[in-house]
Amino acid sequence: MGIFDLFRGGASDAEVRAEVWKLGVRHHGHALEGAQDELHAPGLSRERAGLLRACVRQLRS
Repeated sequence: MGIFDLFRGGASDAEVRAEVWKLGVRHHGHALEGAQDELHAPGLSRERAGLLRACVRQLRS
């Protein structure tokens, strides 16, 4: 996440790191797959979806 993500309301690096850790715990070490699964959940807020997409980008890099 860059400086412009803050102006758009994007997740901070610290938020992404924390969420990646939580995803790993919730999905038994499979954070990427868990984030992708959660992105397809009904009723997902725009903020949550943005955070999960940021996690996917981080995990793929």
